[in-house]
Formats: sequence, C-alpha cells, structure tokens
Amino acid sequence: MVVADAAQPPIDKACGEGLMPDSLDALRSLGVTLDPGQSFAFRGIRFIGHGGAVASDFPRDCGIAVRRVRLHQALIDRAQELGVKLLWRTHVTDLTDVRARWIIGADGQNSRVRRWAGLDPVRSESFRYGFRRHYRVRPWTDFMEIYWGPESQMYVTPVGCGEACVALITRDPHVRMDAAMPGFPALAGRLNGAPVISEERGAITVTRRLKQIHDGRTILIGDASGSVDAITGEGISLAFRQALSLADALVADNLDLYVAAHRRMARRPAFMAQLMLLLDRFPRLRPAVLRTFAAKPVIFERLLAVHVGA
Repeated sequence: MVVADAAQPPIDKACGEGLMPDSLDALRSLGVTLDPGQSFAFRGIRFIGHGGAVASDFPRDCGIAVRRVRLHQALIDRAQELGVKLLWRTHVTDLTDVRARWIIGADGQNSRVRRWAGLDPVRSESFRYGFRRHYRVRPWTDFMEIYWGPESQMYVTPVGCGEACVALITRDPHVRMDAAMPGFPALAGRLNGAPVISEERGAITVTRRLKQIHDGRTILIGDASGSVDAITGEGISLAFRQALSLADALVADNLDLYVAAHRRMARRPAFMAQLMLLLDRFPRLRPAVLRTFAAKPVIFERLLAVHVGA
C-alpha cells in the first residue's frame, strides 16, 4: 500500500481534539496506541448555557483528548509498522496515470480524488465555520464542555495537565474567537489571563451526504466520503470505523460491503447532529431544553449513550 500526501508532517488543522469512547475502540482495532502522558482522559460531556447546565458520564470507558499532531504521529507510526509506503510532499494531479488495483480518496472535505472521480454530486449539504486555539490553563473539569451561546457554540477539551483546546463553531464566517467570547461569560471567566499558546486556526465544518462514494476502482473514506457537523465530535471516529470496514471489503474484493457499512455507520451521527443543531437553530427553545435536562438528567444520559453507540 502507498499513501501520497502533498503535505509534510506534522500536519495540524482546526479540530476539537477529543476522541469519544467508540473512537478509541476503533483505534485499538487498528493497532494504534496513544501515550497516556501526552493525552487527557475525560469521563463525559457537559452542556452549559442560559437555562442551566447538565453533565453525564459515558456509559463505559472514557474519552481521550490529544493534540492533533500527536494523534497524526501515532497513525504514521502504525502505518510504518505495517509496511505502508508514505510519500510526503507528493502531488498527485489526476487519476489517469495512477496504476493501482484500488484508489482510496482520503483527502478531506475538499477532496480532489472525489472531484476527479466524478463523485462530487450531493444529496444534501450545509456549512458552518470552526475556529480553534489552545490555552495554557489547568483543567477545571474532567468533562468535555460545550457552551451554548447566542449564535454559536464553544467547546473545551483539556488535552493535558496544563493545556486546553477551545473551539468555536458558528454559522457566521466573519466571527472569530475573541469577538465571540463575550457571549460566553462563564468560559471567558475561566480563561481570563490564561496565555494563548497556539495560533487560531479555522476550517469549514460541513454536513454533507454524497449520492455515491464509489465508482470503478475509486472509493472514498473519511470526510472525502461525506461528513457530519463538528459539534458531534464524530468525524474522525467515523473515519477510523470506515477504515476497518474498507479493509474487510478490500480483502473480500467486494466494495459493496463497504458501501453498505458506510451507510449504516453514518445514520447515528447524522441523527445526533440533527438533534444537537436544533438547539442552534432555535435559540428560544434552548433554555427550556437545558432546564429539562437539568431537572431530568436521565434524559441527557440516555441521549449521550445513543451518541456514543452504547
């Protein structure tokens, strides 16, 4: 197997940097291990907003927060152990000259492989905008926290004993983190005086469902094959689980198996994204929902269990 990538590690990008328990299950199946000394375990999710706050532990195991570049290095190390040939700074300009039994497009939301293969047509598509940076601050919680503001969300993931990843998701492409922070007074108080230790990175977060993900010898995986809103934290988890299913399909020489599995795996994250984004689209509804969750936390607990596939 050969992987060609125009970039050169370490490759960083805007990312919430939290791995849900089902993501870790998939990583273990892929043979990838993360250094506990360079990551942070979080036990569940907390929602915070006007109307109250509610938290729940994951049904089993913990999630892990890890800097994107550390995760990428762990994936590289595992690929090299398996004998994968990695071609960095290698630009592929089309598919016509690629001699391979299978071509796998794993090149993200703006996939060139998808375009070259004529797989760009979508069934549905919507966009939001994400920004991320890191603060030097001691974790104040062992939950991943999602703060609900007037027109956006911020979520906080401790990625070490003295470092936190803070991400903003919004429908407004002109808003940046400093401008949005006054809408999150509780979080602003937590971060007051904390040094910023990374540049602000931005990206488009796309909810996209393609008409097809396979044509001939070309198959798509990860964000190239469709995606859910970043607020779910499911994007990278989907990619890991898709990789396992694709490997099985390639061994069986039957990509229909992967296409069917891909469709099944997308249903739960898409459903949970729709539920969560209702709180974004209908801000007047949000306080009542948060009050209901706070009064009856078992509802939130059950929704979280569904979210992580328990």
